[in-house]
Amino acid sequence: MRVIVDAFGGDDAPLAVLQGCELALKEYDGVEITLVGDIPTMKKVASEHQIDLSQMELIQADDIFDIHTDPVEIRRSMSNSSMAVGLKELAAGNGDAFLSAGSTGALLVGATAFVKRIKGVKRAALAPIMPSATGCFMLIDGGANLDCRPEMLQQFGLMGSIYINKIMEVPSPRVGLANIGAEETKGGELQLEAYQLLKQSNINFIGNVEARDIPLGACDVVVADGFAGNMILKSVEGMGALMIKELKDMFFASTKTKIAALLLKGQLKQFKKRMDYTEYGGAPLMGIAKPVIKAHGSSNPNAFKNAIRQAKEFVQKEVIHEIIANL
Repeated sequence: MRVIVDAFGGDDAPLAVLQGCELALKEYDGVEITLVGDIPTMKKVASEHQIDLSQMELIQADDIFDIHTDPVEIRRSMSNSSMAVGLKELAAGNGDAFLSAGSTGALLVGATAFVKRIKGVKRAALAPIMPSATGCFMLIDGGANLDCRPEMLQQFGLMGSIYINKIMEVPSPRVGLANIGAEETKGGELQLEAYQLLKQSNINFIGNVEARDIPLGACDVVVADGFAGNMILKSVEGMGALMIKELKDMFFASTKTKIAALLLKGQLKQFKKRMDYTEYGGAPLMGIAKPVIKAHGSSNPNAFKNAIRQAKEFVQKEVIHEIIANL
């Protein structure tokens, strides 16, 4: 199973990408990796940091897609960027999945243009996996589609349910619609119509969920338009960072609290791990005809390693085949 990786996507590329790929090859059996980017630069960085590239295929790409560039340029002036070349390799059948920590907008445009959507899917959606009191949940859409139609949210709920069932092995994932109240009559026209469509779908739809209940484990899949979804995403990320900072300040305030921190070292490490986005890998682009994973822009080697694991599971558990069958 081959994962194609954009070696120049992300804040710490290509070093963090190369290190993460090396870790993945050591840890995951049956995984092969193709790195796309400027080969001389990759070899130079690998040599400087003692990274073994001998087990990885290297494909040359002359350009790097800058996050400030208009995403549609991936189809034109940036069609030879590491992201575009990698997506074309996936579309051509030279790999089973693609991973990038580059521009989200460009990845969405590129995946739609080169790899194409699953037949019948109206829009691809960004679907990050996030921590909750009961484990984790999928947020779909996390920011790819700011303006949605009700039938798009219905498809988001179906695709999210299938992913969580296959990847997280949740027997009957609870699907909730992000809204300003739990009552069926809450929300604007989009939410009211989407509610009825989700209610009629062959999924475990539990109704509306309020933002305050989402981190507490209200459901396994949160369905939202991209605008609301991105607000939820950034709020949860911000609160997680705040909690970790406050705990750190609290436990390092005095000698007494430092002793308490030592006594709770194991529990604090578990808490930090649960709140760490790097443990979850990345966000799949649901609705694309082949597995595409968007890693966080600030991903470290551990995040890239876990994103490769995520891509591996995406392929092996035939999530896309299941979506096609259910659509």
